[in-house]
Amino acid sequence: MKGRVFAVIPAYNEEKHIFKIVKKTKKYVDKVVVVDDGSRDKTREMAGKGKAIVLRHLVNLGKGAALKTGCDYAVKNSAGFIIAIDADAQHNPESIPRFLEMLKDRDIVLGYRKLNRKMPFILKFGNWFINKTIRFLYGVKIRDSQCGYRAFTAKAYKKLRWKASDYSMESEMIAKMGKYKLSYAEIPIATIYSDRYKGTTVLDGIKIVFNLLIWKLNHL
Repeated sequence: MKGRVFAVIPAYNEEKHIFKIVKKTKKYVDKVVVVDDGSRDKTREMAGKGKAIVLRHLVNLGKGAALKTGCDYAVKNSAGFIIAIDADAQHNPESIPRFLEMLKDRDIVLGYRKLNRKMPFILKFGNWFINKTIRFLYGVKIRDSQCGYRAFTAKAYKKLRWKASDYSMESEMIAKMGKYKLSYAEIPIATIYSDRYKGTTVLDGIKIVFNLLIWKLNHL
């Protein structure tokens, strides 16, 4: 692949996992960028110990804001491809080569989580409903709109670049995929649910559906 590969990891109070995630991720990419989103623990120090490039928000701005800060940095520093991966050890960095292989002739590759008993029911239902809403409004058929494990080209990022600062950004990305007719593929990923789920809540889900409607009315 032509162009450097940057992994961007937004992190908030992830001192327990971030060192291990950084070390594993470095095996498959050229640069690892961790955006410490106003953590109150030792996330920044542990990420630095793992030899990541560490950017910092002084206050917690949200996952969308943190990921955008990292992606902007990657593009400004000549990234050709960007991997977005979570900091809480839900995503296995060993899947990165599969993402990059699929990305050779596409704009974006989306991970999707296999449904299993460990996935909370409310998460299954909410994800299903948001998926259906996205398909109805934007014509994009996907299996898992809320999975944060993704890869995209730097060129595609300029069109995908989102405004949302929270978890809504994952849906906004897909809405822009539909708007700009970007090519995409999906790959299954294994997901490990920790004892402190930090993903999309019921309130987040309601906000996401509302935002999808507003974005459609405003033509994004």
